[in-house]
Amino acid sequence: MEEEPSFAGATSSHNRSASPPSVQGASNGAQTAGSTAGKHAPQSKVRRRNRMITSCLECRRRKLKCDKSHPCTNCTKFARDCVFLAPALDSASQLRLTEIKEKMGSLEKVLEQDVARKGSQKKSANGVVPSEGDGESDDAPEAEDAKDLEPTPLAMADAAYDDDPDDDLMDLGIQMGRMRLTDRVGGFFRPKIAEELDATLKDKRNDHRSPGEKAASPEPHVPMLTRSQAWLSPGPSYIAPSCGFFFGTAGTNQTSLIDFLPSKTAADRLLQQFWVAVHYICRLVHKPTFERQYELFWTDVSNGVEPPNSLQALVFAVLFNGVVSMPEENIRRDFGVPKVNLVDNFRLGTETALARANFLRTTKVETLQAFTMYLIPLMRDQVSRAHAALTGTAIRMAECMGLHRDGTEYSLTPLETHIRRLIWYHLCFLDVRAAEAQGPRPAIRKEDFDTYLPLNVDDNDLLTFLPPIKSVHRWTDMTFSLMKFECIEMHRTIWVDRPRLEKKKISLTAILGKIENFRKSMDAKYLPIINEAIPIQRACRLVYSVLFHRMHIMVLHRYHNSTSTRIPDRLRQIILTSGTQMIEDAIKLETDPALTPWTWYSGGWQQYHVCFLLLIEIFSYPMRREADRIWKCIDYVFDVPSEYTRDQKARFILTELRDKTGIYRDMRKVRAPTALEKRIGLTPPRRSSELPGQYNPLAYDRGLSSTSPPIGLGAAASGEAFFPPPAHVGSPGSGSETSSSFPGSSKPGSVNNEIMVESMKDDLMVDIDWNEWDKLFPPDINTGDLNIPYP
Repeated sequence: MEEEPSFAGATSSHNRSASPPSVQGASNGAQTAGSTAGKHAPQSKVRRRNRMITSCLECRRRKLKCDKSHPCTNCTKFARDCVFLAPALDSASQLRLTEIKEKMGSLEKVLEQDVARKGSQKKSANGVVPSEGDGESDDAPEAEDAKDLEPTPLAMADAAYDDDPDDDLMDLGIQMGRMRLTDRVGGFFRPKIAEELDATLKDKRNDHRSPGEKAASPEPHVPMLTRSQAWLSPGPSYIAPSCGFFFGTAGTNQTSLIDFLPSKTAADRLLQQFWVAVHYICRLVHKPTFERQYELFWTDVSNGVEPPNSLQALVFAVLFNGVVSMPEENIRRDFGVPKVNLVDNFRLGTETALARANFLRTTKVETLQAFTMYLIPLMRDQVSRAHAALTGTAIRMAECMGLHRDGTEYSLTPLETHIRRLIWYHLCFLDVRAAEAQGPRPAIRKEDFDTYLPLNVDDNDLLTFLPPIKSVHRWTDMTFSLMKFECIEMHRTIWVDRPRLEKKKISLTAILGKIENFRKSMDAKYLPIINEAIPIQRACRLVYSVLFHRMHIMVLHRYHNSTSTRIPDRLRQIILTSGTQMIEDAIKLETDPALTPWTWYSGGWQQYHVCFLLLIEIFSYPMRREADRIWKCIDYVFDVPSEYTRDQKARFILTELRDKTGIYRDMRKVRAPTALEKRIGLTPPRRSSELPGQYNPLAYDRGLSSTSPPIGLGAAASGEAFFPPPAHVGSPGSGSETSSSFPGSSKPGSVNNEIMVESMKDDLMVDIDWNEWDKLFPPDINTGDLNIPYP
């Protein structure tokens, strides 16, 4: 009866839903029918037959055929006592016997279900909620597909600094085009990033251009950088909390909120902006309820009565979000003032209202709701440690108020339960965002809460006489935010699984299996109800694509630049396809005119860090199939002179990044483990076409005009550079770079080259179970064929 454990069972790790699986979309993984029935339906009694027992007890015990004589033949032959049961029991004894048999049957059924669940996920009452290990024990043997997988030691979770840093410097990192880069890349601390890039640019093995190409394509000129330039300053979207907000500002109690409150007409305009641009993507209030509260607020103001402090904080937080989401030109047109002035007014008004509501010791959900909404416009593309500290404070407050426990446990109304779920899962989103920007890891752990996901229902449905108790399968007011919440909970699972993968406690195939099954579950649940002709639904589809494709990068990017093991081409293909699709969809979110109302929050979905990974890849191998698509993304993200060739653009960006990160690192007084110094410049064995002085005739710049000089196949990284060059692995379908020797790539009879290629075979990750892999990623799609065929 025991079900074999399978990675396919690790699917929607996020799916804490208050509706039955039939509505929420059960996981596609190994999910037993018995366990589902046991969780979601009352167990039926197991009935036993009460047939007459006519054999003697000795024959029944020895399993002999009894002739039913008195005594029977068997007992007479062996001189045993022949005892028969009474022909019938009285009614009380018969009832007792029936109850005992029913209990035995129920226990057998429970035992079967328990055995079947041992290798699968643990489930909550109404949704799949894997434990910390997601079905894999910490004592599990080393996974075969991860046995040779080695992450780069130059990326780590924890940071360290000297005791005398420049604290006047903002901790927002550096600005490069549309990207803001701190000392963390993809959530990992990289203290030696400047040295990595310097080694990449100076390594002669990375330049495969011919002398003629070098003369026709000189090194790009990067302007001299200083420490006072704008690239170290916050961007226009940065909103800093007041210095005295957390500890209290002198005179706050004497400050009148009338000083910050606009006219009723102006407030109505901001509220209208909030419903259009904020409410769908960051849902934190129940619209009909808040509209009544809003009218009561203005009634009190017009009567000269001060509204409750918690309501003041909530109203100001809503208006604050409305101001931040409004374009500059609309604010000047409607209010006649610069946007920055209006933002500062409502930020200070919200902080003052929160302070007067005693937000640090409150037990009112309304005050916590206002505090969480205040953090939404702060936690976008530029997140400082002040923002991360405030997010941690909000999380601790929510836990102290019991929001990490579902409202149904406290017999709350459906509306109250819905609001608590909205607040909690928004804090979960902000928690992951803070970990990505400032580290080191999310504060909320999956086993610490059991709050269900909000129901997929409209706001008005919660006001009916019989509010819904399960989600509906159609687009609702809640669908956008619900898809965001589910994706973020899957990100949280990956945050937990990444260190377990490095410790060989879980397999790479299992993690990618979770991601793939998550995609199947989400696609089946949500894509049929999305109509991309409607702008908000199209925006939802693009956000889902960005958040999903980022999952592959989160898992694989540290192994893309391993020093000793070359990642298989089929895994590299996943990085390329997912990274390219992610950036393309992010650009659509910012450039599609129909999606303009929601572009203000685009920095909350991603920060273009993946562009560097893609840049290094095509800098090393210009023949990649996605090269043209990637260069369009790079041209959009980075401010590079258009007259440069692609090779010059890449060198310009990498050089500027090296210089800026070096200056920022010195000012921040970042410390790095001493062992890292020895790892700079290390590299796995090179192929023959990567040897110094070997010119590859295939290294030309596809997509340039015929008059443009060709560029070389520069291998990007020296060892553990920022994102080192890709490499071939002996996996099915992976022969994109070493399947044949190109003319001029090696000298005839070169023994050294042959030895080098042979020596690489022992370092390849050949232990991946490709049969299981093919179930996740069909080989006709995930071929490992990375390059454009040479004509």
